Amino acid sequence: MVVQATNDFKEIITGRRSIRNYNPNYKISKKEMAEILEKASLAPSSVNLQPWRFLVIESKEGKETLASLAQFNQRQVRTSAAVIAIFIDMNSEFYLEDIYNNAVKEGYMSVEVKEKQVPGVRAMMETMTYEHKKEMNLIDAGLVSMQLMLAARAHGYDTNPIGGFEKERIAEAFDLDKSRYHPVMLISIGKAAEKGYKSVRLPVDVIAQWK
Repeated sequence: MVVQATNDFKEIITGRRSIRNYNPNYKISKKEMAEILEKASLAPSSVNLQPWRFLVIESKEGKETLASLAQFNQRQVRTSAAVIAIFIDMNSEFYLEDIYNNAVKEGYMSVEVKEKQVPGVRAMMETMTYEHKKEMNLIDAGLVSMQLMLAARAHGYDTNPIGGFEKERIAEAFDLDKSRYHPVMLISIGKAAEKGYKSVRLPVDVIAQWK
């Protein structure tokens, strides 16, 4: 089976479908999966903290564990090449210095700007409540999730966002610290075994206002 990659943006956004049944024999290499995740991570985030974390579940054992936590999404789990669990890292500021140092190294930011912004970001984070911080991170996770699905489509793969799983159990099931890593959604990825159906959208004059 040949995977048709594309750089046609219109085809990427209009051709995307939510696929629930995949070719179980089609696998995605670790190298290509890393490329997809790298493109997804170009999504914007608040003060560039990039709080998203990806857990790529592709092994037989990993899928068996996940299947027990996603009772109503068995086909996606079992037939996809992988299921990517999206988490937010509630300690994302741990990487603040690294992120801003690398921005200076790449010439995207001056040392002076970095030395002004890093203390400001730290001060902001210290004053935020847990819920405010979580809300900020969830917005960023939504951005990266959509970008991941579009990046996958550009590589010729199909996806499906999944919200129906046991969020309270998944971190510990995969040996993650549940107090630090908060699950957001699952995204199945692979090669569709059936054609996804089109769906309608509300017209712009219903969903948008101009003032």
